[in-house]
Amino acid sequence: MLEYVVEAVLEVLIPLCEMMGILVIAVSTLSAFGRYFRGLLTRTPGDVKSQLASGLALSLEFKMAAEILKTVLVRDMTELMVLGAVIILRALLSFFDPL
Repeated sequence: MLEYVVEAVLEVLIPLCEMMGILVIAVSTLSAFGRYFRGLLTRTPGDVKSQLASGLALSLEFKMAAEILKTVLVRDMTELMVLGAVIILRALLSFFDPL
């Protein structure tokens, strides 16, 4: 019984986390482009790379949350390899992010 409840909740929660990650990517990309374009017009340098990297790192946090939730429903090793890849990407972005 509890297994079905967990599966039902995760079927809603996992796509929600992934959609939040997509939203963060879209907003941070548009915002970084806006800052870049404004910097071109005003000839003042902006920290576009750092802002975009922070947005991508945050979106990977949401993706990692979704992947961790998916491990509850893991059926094969490929899903675990995807989780490992996301964790490695997140670690690399944290390492290179100056914030």
